[in-house]
Amino acid sequence: MRNTAQTPSIGRSIVTGLLIGFGIAAVFVAGFVTRDLLGGPSRVQAVSNPNESGYPLLLQVQALLDQHYLREQPDYTQRQYGAIRGMLTTLDDRFTFFIDPPVAQSESDVLAGTYGGIGVEIQRNEAGEVLLYPFEDSPAARAGIVTGDVLLAINDTPVDLSMGRDVIDQALRGEVRDGNGVELTYRAASDGEERTIFIAFDVINVPSIIYRVLEQDTRIGYMHILRFTSRTPEELRTALAALRDEGIEALVVDLRNNSGGLLAESLVVTDEFVDGGALAYERNRDGEQAFNAINGGIAIDLPLVVLINNGTASGAEIVAGAIQDSGRAILIGQQSYGKGSIQQIYPLADGSSLHVTAAEWLTPNRNQLDGAGLTPDIAMIPDANGRDVELGEAVRQLQSELAEV
Repeated sequence: MRNTAQTPSIGRSIVTGLLIGFGIAAVFVAGFVTRDLLGGPSRVQAVSNPNESGYPLLLQVQALLDQHYLREQPDYTQRQYGAIRGMLTTLDDRFTFFIDPPVAQSESDVLAGTYGGIGVEIQRNEAGEVLLYPFEDSPAARAGIVTGDVLLAINDTPVDLSMGRDVIDQALRGEVRDGNGVELTYRAASDGEERTIFIAFDVINVPSIIYRVLEQDTRIGYMHILRFTSRTPEELRTALAALRDEGIEALVVDLRNNSGGLLAESLVVTDEFVDGGALAYERNRDGEQAFNAINGGIAIDLPLVVLINNGTASGAEIVAGAIQDSGRAILIGQQSYGKGSIQQIYPLADGSSLHVTAAEWLTPNRNQLDGAGLTPDIAMIPDANGRDVELGEAVRQLQSELAEV
């Protein structure tokens, strides 16, 4: 489909990670052996030559602690982790970091896209109402919640403008166990009647894309790309086919709070909106690699607006940057996060992992993303009460474009 950069194989990455873990472990094992063999302080002080390879000073410090430290030291694993984190701190790169085994497992769970809850996306309209958009085959959908129902209360607590989106979202999630769930009061989109229903929590497999026809103007489709996973390209094609079947003539792509995900998939998605030319440039230790779109794409004909904000990062910035630089569409919202670097994740011997910055991205116009971000064509201040003024502006822009056709 396109040229791809040469990257280390998974096997080599894992081996490299394992060698790093075993190398650090060997340093500490050697320290304990040194303590037992050398005997006295004078011999310990003779161990180090700062110009030698390896970590002789680290060995010397550990031996001195073993001989003289008054209190009990942290266990071997914690000292090893501390040494790794100290080493990484010297790089002054916040995206190169070490993760403990339990956190590494949690990270894997997050990337898997599952949680306990009722399975709805929420969004405020310009009137400040909280609208519900149930995931397909979710507990909410099975309970009768449909797209556009207005959330009025959660467990008898009214939902108003004082309640932030994050608070509402967390109230609709919880541990999956017998009897655990949430009571919703909502106004039905179908007939305007107020209803109250209890919905039990279940394991939710989060889609990477949520889409619908906009109530404000049924000529306009809305697609919120939440993250980039291996499923995203296929979900994109499914969403666009369904929206076209509904007769849409224009599209809003929402990349707000999309922190990235799989970079290869983000390029595939971009390719469906941009008709040829460069999508991005990758710069690594071996030089620079261009990623080019092919001619054609399933959404190159639709008038388009892209929404971004401070939470738009990494792969989402690649998509938005390519669309903006190509002149394909305007960006509306706030300055994006500015994470243009690429991390490779290396699993280590004990289940921990190491994230290493290995490359960085440039937009098609060779604009730096890392530390800079993308500037929207129409900058908007977020509404203090959570009303979706950016989506409202996107609709107005597309309505104006459709009127000129």
